[in-house]
Amino acid sequence: MQATQTSERTELGVTVNDVWRHFGTVPALSGVTLSAPPGQVTALVGPNGAGKTTLLLILATLLTPDRGDVRVAGLDPRRDADGVRSHMGWMPDAFGVYDQLTVREYLGFFGDAYRLKRGDLAGRVDELLMLIHLTEYGYQPVHVLSRGQKQRLALARALIHRPQVLLLDEPASGLDPRSRVELRDILRGLAAEGAAVLVSSHILTELEEIADRVVFVAGGRTVGEHTMANLTREARTAYRVRATDSAALAAALAERGVAATANGNGGHGAGVELPPMSEEEAADLLAALVGAGVRVVAFEPLGSQLESIYLTMTEERR
Repeated sequence: MQATQTSERTELGVTVNDVWRHFGTVPALSGVTLSAPPGQVTALVGPNGAGKTTLLLILATLLTPDRGDVRVAGLDPRRDADGVRSHMGWMPDAFGVYDQLTVREYLGFFGDAYRLKRGDLAGRVDELLMLIHLTEYGYQPVHVLSRGQKQRLALARALIHRPQVLLLDEPASGLDPRSRVELRDILRGLAAEGAAVLVSSHILTELEEIADRVVFVAGGRTVGEHTMANLTREARTAYRVRATDSAALAAALAERGVAATANGNGGHGAGVELPPMSEEEAADLLAALVGAGVRVVAFEPLGSQLESIYLTMTEERR
């Protein structure tokens, strides 16, 4: 019974199995397989040309795969595109807006397109404008909004019908730091409410904070699918360490055979950079340094685990 419930729950998200898509003789997808279960944020990561946008367009019912099986909210986009659209919110990297409409009219238009009840629509627009912090622009024409504000409006448009599945292609593009934090909180909140969120982005440090799972794609294929918890434990990342006594730190590192290099920032007390290691190895080293009497004041990873794995995956492109 438990296995059946789990299978049914997974079907309510996104499943992709051995999907292929060519543009003429050029392969964009070559057997990609992945899942994005409900209640979680799944990050789609890969270099330019890996097939991420092509895959999202297929899931959004805007392209048809050459072969393979796709399910969005349990529905096949090829056989029931309207059904998929009723359960799916789509936020593309590049989108058009109706500049002469006011912000409220813009959202109302899409609410009508999704056949929301008139009695519910005004309240839903109010709710979304508050969520994306554009309430004061409700009666302003869309063309007065900045790029970042239009990006937030596009998110509200994708959420207007309370979708079960949310697909986002570079959603943080054009957003300022505060808006990115708010986007992270919105996506985490949607996942907590049971939505399946699949997001593609090049801002890997932020994906690491948002995502529960990550799928790596390259050359149109899936090259890895992990939970963030496992990835964090297994990833090897360079670290930076700083102590009140740099000589004592250097001696303790040398005694343990750890090759350290001077921090590129220079300056007294800037610390040193350590070679890549796992979280467990980093924790052991920190404990050893403190145990040896080294007064460590900073010990931190350089970049993110997700970024390190991505750079390793794309090393052959250099």
